[in-house]
Amino acid sequence: MARPVYKPDVRYDYYRQSKYSHNIRPAVRRTSKKQLKKRVHPLAVIFQLIFAFFFVMQVAPLYMDQVTRPLFVRTPKYPALKVDYNQFYSPTSSYLANNHFLGINLLSSTELKKPQMQSLYETYHMTDLENNLKFMAASHPALKPSIYVWDYESGKHADLNADDIYPTASIIKIPVLIQLFKAIEAGMIKLDDKIAMTDYYKSEGSGSLQFKGDNAVYSVDELARVMITESDNSATNMLMDATGGMNAMNQSLRKWGMKHTRLNDWLPDLSGTNVTTSKEMATMLYNIDNPNFLTLNSREKMVDYMSHVHNNRLVQAGLPSSAIFIHKTGDIGKMLGDAGIVYTPNGKKYIVVMLVNRPYNSPEGKDFIVAASSLIYNYMINANL
Repeated sequence: MARPVYKPDVRYDYYRQSKYSHNIRPAVRRTSKKQLKKRVHPLAVIFQLIFAFFFVMQVAPLYMDQVTRPLFVRTPKYPALKVDYNQFYSPTSSYLANNHFLGINLLSSTELKKPQMQSLYETYHMTDLENNLKFMAASHPALKPSIYVWDYESGKHADLNADDIYPTASIIKIPVLIQLFKAIEAGMIKLDDKIAMTDYYKSEGSGSLQFKGDNAVYSVDELARVMITESDNSATNMLMDATGGMNAMNQSLRKWGMKHTRLNDWLPDLSGTNVTTSKEMATMLYNIDNPNFLTLNSREKMVDYMSHVHNNRLVQAGLPSSAIFIHKTGDIGKMLGDAGIVYTPNGKKYIVVMLVNRPYNSPEGKDFIVAASSLIYNYMINANL
């Protein structure tokens, strides 16, 4: 078989004929390798198409609404919604609020531990009432009164030595009553639970249980009622012991935000070691009707007790018979006081707390409280608050 003859191309033939042809190597034809393409699996194509579809469906509308449309179209997406620009004028009350009262957002003082009770929202001083009370107090130099009045509708208040520390006498039974119903709500005790009377609980002073026989058994409901209506000291001691004693009571007072109210002795505490301020007592009265602090059943029961207090010779004596007063009184000789909530016939509602240091058992203290109560009532129903 004959060997194939290689014929060089013209370019090669030209150089071969040149004078440098002896330096030129014979031409070798180059062969180019074809690049092999990778085969793409059909499933991968399908998944890529699905991903692209969902990406476009999710991102494109968002981009259109949030980026493209606002650049060219001024019409809002929801024309029925109106912007309340007042919110921007008061950003503190609008966005940093942690309290709410009478439709107003408030920024209350912050503490490391949030108190369980709500503080009184104070607006303006009732200066005319304060001046009248100061004038009345000046006419009784033997007395040192502490008075706090707070109006529910406006938040206006009158303050006369309201942050000074005073003996509580039996007014301390208000926080004891609150402690009892907080324990009931926590399931620690029930109103129909029975407690036996012993000499350990018997206490002199106000109340009739001290004269009952030993081992007489009373329900928690009965003890709570006589503690408030008759100011029974023995019943108070029994209920305090049933809810953890004085230490538990003082711990609760701290949790509630009470910085000055403290229980240092069992009742009757004739020396006046149990103390409070008229403003803190007003705060506790306010929270008796606070739905965020006590349940409806608890509040109704407490108001029932406090609306049947037998002693009506102090603040209530300065009110007309048409006014309703739920309260608790206190008397240890050197201090006389009354604290409660007044409901007037014209729908007004205010808190009043009066604690009066006086010469021992001086009737001047009672006369002052009655006169001050009448003065406060007439101001509250006639003033444009």
